[in-house]
Amino acid sequence: MGRTYLVEEAIGQYLSDLTTKMNPYVTGLLIGQCSPQRDYVIRAVRTPPKEEQKEDNVSPAKLASLDEEWITTHASQVSRMLPGGLLVLGVFIIATPELSKDSQNALRRSSAKPADWKYQSALSASWLALGCTVNVNIHIPLLATSPNHDLEKNTKNGLNRWSKQIEDSVFLINGQVKDEDTELLEGQKKSKGNTQSSTQFSDVRVLTQLSQGSSRRSTATVQVCSGSINLKGAVKCRAYVHNNKPKVKEAIQALKRDIINTLSDRCEILFEDLIINEGSQKKNFKRQYHVLPQRLFVPVAGSNVMLSDYKFGDEAAGEIQERFVEMLDQAVQAEDIHVAEEMSAVDICPIVDNADDTQQKQVTKATLLLKLQQNMGVVIAAAVAVLASIFSFNYFSD
Repeated sequence: MGRTYLVEEAIGQYLSDLTTKMNPYVTGLLIGQCSPQRDYVIRAVRTPPKEEQKEDNVSPAKLASLDEEWITTHASQVSRMLPGGLLVLGVFIIATPELSKDSQNALRRSSAKPADWKYQSALSASWLALGCTVNVNIHIPLLATSPNHDLEKNTKNGLNRWSKQIEDSVFLINGQVKDEDTELLEGQKKSKGNTQSSTQFSDVRVLTQLSQGSSRRSTATVQVCSGSINLKGAVKCRAYVHNNKPKVKEAIQALKRDIINTLSDRCEILFEDLIINEGSQKKNFKRQYHVLPQRLFVPVAGSNVMLSDYKFGDEAAGEIQERFVEMLDQAVQAEDIHVAEEMSAVDICPIVDNADDTQQKQVTKATLLLKLQQNMGVVIAAAVAVLASIFSFNYFSD
């Protein structure tokens, strides 16, 4: 027997409905959570058709022509819409009997393994939520030796350094530091009922090394830079863990992933939008001020789990609704779209051309200061020797 999958009962009906629409097959994604004991599946989402398939209302007749790249692209887009703790677990294929042999061959190309598939009612309501607000103020220097136009690469490098700070942070759950190996609900009473209003929510505060007042020694380096990227704002983060005796470390890890992913995803979306609307980034390096897309949350029907998405300031609710239908096959009411936060910004600041002399002076001054610090012992010793000489001269004169 393979790994056990507990599946939301409504998914069975959803898959049955897809069998009436397949022509001649349909593919999709399974969304849920992995745990050491078993996996939980809370959503199944069909792969959206391509534009040409929408016009003809037909899929390719043979599974040999299965567009794996299109399925992968869909999975990547859906992953951005999942809060911490949820991920794309895998893919499914539903085919007519005539294509059953082809579907088996298609699955053999993947790492599919036998699974114990069990439907369970009200699975979607059995989740614990964690949330936090993280104030972001990231300064990313653009070295003079690196191409100025490669802003996306520099931003990713800066975010990688910041993500290490998040990994090393201390997480206070409802104001307390808890041992990682204890149960998340230890000392708490479980809420009864399966409605969204009964969701148990844990408020989390993130303490980074700076806010903890780290006493570790650090070294200063002087680097010639052509500019900098500044990421500023307060981001809302959320994670979910199944309420079957989750450990504190599982909950914190899910929230860490959401904190890191939400900022990384926003930057990727911004750069994608810039390429589409403004062409290649390889142009004259000048000051740019951009607003990162805001995060919004939408409830899953019949569940206490909320999915997320990102919107730019000029996007209407209708565009968001269309995106949920296309990506997650879910109709969303405009009043159910909750924008979670204020605007966050990316400020790209180059050093202007006529500032070369000033920049060189600043670098020279900083270098002199470092040398002064390094030779402070010699300076102090010389000063003591001079004072001693003066004292001796006055003494013998008396």
